[in-house]
Amino acid sequence: MQAETAVTFDRLKAFIQEALVRLGLPDSDAATVAELMAQADLQGSDGHGVSRLPQYVRRIKAGGFNVRPNIRLVHDHLSTAVLNGDNGMGHLVMKRATEIAIEKARTTGIAWVNSQFSNHAGPASLYASMPLAHDMIGLYFAVGNANHLPPWGGLDMLLSTNPIAAAIPAGDEQPIVLDMATTVAAYGKVKTKALRGETMPEGWMIDREGKPLTDPKRADEGMLLPLGGMEAGYKGYGLAMVIGLLAGTLGGAAMGRDVIDFNHDDDSVTNTGQAIAAINIAAFGDVATFKRSVDALVRDIRGSSRMPGVERIFVPGERSHATRMARARDGIPIAPALMRGLDQLADQLGIATLA
Repeated sequence: MQAETAVTFDRLKAFIQEALVRLGLPDSDAATVAELMAQADLQGSDGHGVSRLPQYVRRIKAGGFNVRPNIRLVHDHLSTAVLNGDNGMGHLVMKRATEIAIEKARTTGIAWVNSQFSNHAGPASLYASMPLAHDMIGLYFAVGNANHLPPWGGLDMLLSTNPIAAAIPAGDEQPIVLDMATTVAAYGKVKTKALRGETMPEGWMIDREGKPLTDPKRADEGMLLPLGGMEAGYKGYGLAMVIGLLAGTLGGAAMGRDVIDFNHDDDSVTNTGQAIAAINIAAFGDVATFKRSVDALVRDIRGSSRMPGVERIFVPGERSHATRMARARDGIPIAPALMRGLDQLADQLGIATLA
């Protein structure tokens, strides 16, 4: 089997940025998107980083993305807002939405901003983590960019992975960062398995007869399982529905039958909905005291008794942090199939190849 190629963060970012500029994005917007996409790969969110670039390129060429959007507020209140992304790239829309939420939370203590007419924006944790630098807690919700989940007991694809993320600052410890889909596995992981020529574990997907589906190249024939799996999937189904209503319907974005499958439709406006909340810790008490309490909890959990065979108890965000440190040191691995696709893309755009 051909080995993966390791590339530096800076090289990956530069490659993405040059590709986006060639496609018509302004330099500053291309730099923003490239930074966030490369950050996704750096932290190990491989299904949301450069692997998405060929798809983004197809959509831009087909007119599915607006490369020069007028991102603007359409509802603006003291602690809430709705941001119209004008069908721009989701990274631009959600970075702006998060900035607005942080600024409002400085005054109001808590702020909530919805987006409408946005697009796929990468991993949820990127945006939930942005308030951390301001001693704030971040919460992120989104409607996925394709429906892969039926209601519990049904067959019609009316829901998506609808991710949720939370980021909570600590003191000496690393922040607590939870990033999860409401399905057993995010669809981006399915796509990553396909790119690497790997099979999926049983329990990720089933076919329409309820049998396990493990070939990621046949994903269109099946459906993702909600959190809880075959036994308690009603929990994940309910959570997906609630998050979709908060991130999509509340902000006037697509939900249910209105969701466009952007994996198979390159030119339709998706009207993707996301929501970001910023919670100013200072509005609830002393920030340093809060952080010390988080540190204490982390240490209690990490030092708690372990089951036989368990070497370490992790808290949310530790593995991603470790991946980020390792990839910053050793490079970001690019699978052979993805590298071939990126080489073809570079040739089409007339830019230097990634490696």
